[in-house]
Amino acid sequence: MNQSIAPRRHSSTGFTLVEMIIVCTIVGILLSIGLPSYRFVTTANRVSSEVNGLLGDLQFARAEAIKQGIAVSICPTADQATCLATGNAWQTGWLVFTDLNTPPNGVINTAAGDQLLRAQRSFTNTDTLTVDNAIKYLSFNRNGFMMNAATGVTFSLHNSSANTAYTRCLSGTLVGALATQRYGQTTAEAVACN
Repeated sequence: MNQSIAPRRHSSTGFTLVEMIIVCTIVGILLSIGLPSYRFVTTANRVSSEVNGLLGDLQFARAEAIKQGIAVSICPTADQATCLATGNAWQTGWLVFTDLNTPPNGVINTAAGDQLLRAQRSFTNTDTLTVDNAIKYLSFNRNGFMMNAATGVTFSLHNSSANTAYTRCLSGTLVGALATQRYGQTTAEAVACN
């Protein structure tokens, strides 16, 4: 008997060149669409986190002043131990401390009984955080009112790219109310966040 044997077919495994080119094209299109959105989201989250960190520490300082019945100050720092004597660059970090001087002077003096309550480290990027009216420190009294700001205060946070979509402001009133704003919104001082 003559049996015919069917030839075996070898199935190929892997990708053809055409399939590989199609996949690379699709991946390239998706990356070109998704990467700018990813950068926007991560940068927006970072600047929001930075301004919210300052907001939280200002609220903490105000609450501690009310709770302890003494003045509590917050000042910029470069070494997380002493207040900056000049300038208003708060991106280098800040300190929250009890300020027992009368009136508060915005300088931490542990020998006089001042206590460091919190220390914030500097930003890990090139964002800038400045305050208006040449304010070198803020103090809250036992009633929670701001003591050394004549009309209120506005902090401005700018991303290194100078893209206004990332600009955030943090403003405070004389009675201690604090709020954050995006670029163009009105601050507590009735000026636009810029």
